[in-house]
Amino acid sequence: MHIRVINPNTTASMTTAIGACASAVAGPDVVVEAVSPVFGPESIESHVDEALAVPGVLARVAEGEEASVDGYVVACFGDPGVQAARELARGPVVGIAEAGMRAATYLGRRYSVVTTLQRTVPGIEALTRAYGLADHCGGVHATEIGVVDLERDPHARERTLELARVALTADGSDVLVLGCAGMTDFAAWLGDELGVPVVDGVAAATTTVVGLVTMGLGTSKAGEFAAPRAKRVSGSWADVDLRLPAP
Repeated sequence: MHIRVINPNTTASMTTAIGACASAVAGPDVVVEAVSPVFGPESIESHVDEALAVPGVLARVAEGEEASVDGYVVACFGDPGVQAARELARGPVVGIAEAGMRAATYLGRRYSVVTTLQRTVPGIEALTRAYGLADHCGGVHATEIGVVDLERDPHARERTLELARVALTADGSDVLVLGCAGMTDFAAWLGDELGVPVVDGVAAATTTVVGLVTMGLGTSKAGEFAAPRAKRVSGSWADVDLRLPAP
């Protein structure tokens, strides 16, 4: 089985960490390939960042289809481009926000999310509603640590732990969800410190994709996620090879 894990930002060190996490849970017979776009923002912290990242994500999915990749993980907590990627992919495409929050509902009654910047909180709250998980989410809390600073700030772990303790108590939650792929290395340590399950979306999405592929299941092409209709693409995006049907 060949799984492609796509870090939608272009920070190479984060891609390496995400790949290591995915490999650790994928199983011995699964090839995990961690990639990032060749163009796009170094981190995704706004709607503009997300919009700029999506074409690069889709290009990596299109390449994967040429290489017969079995399934994909989109490793950003906004799940950027997941719906569009499903139109291109034969196998399953799973975003880490949906996978992480769904996994949390199997482990406790209520979960809290700890993420990076406050400005991303409304978007995550919108995802809880879109995925039908809002009733399980006690709250979304921001550390105000930027995505790239999760690696650079020596106090990032302690600040995340401090906020997680406050969040779990305030929300009455019994599970914590990490709201950024850059926090993947924090999960085991936070679980030991907090004494509750801590869900890393990268691990949750990877095991979800592996499970779906093992069951022989892929993305339905009967309706919404059928291949996009053939049409002309004009301007600079025309140079981005998405392997779309010819007009």
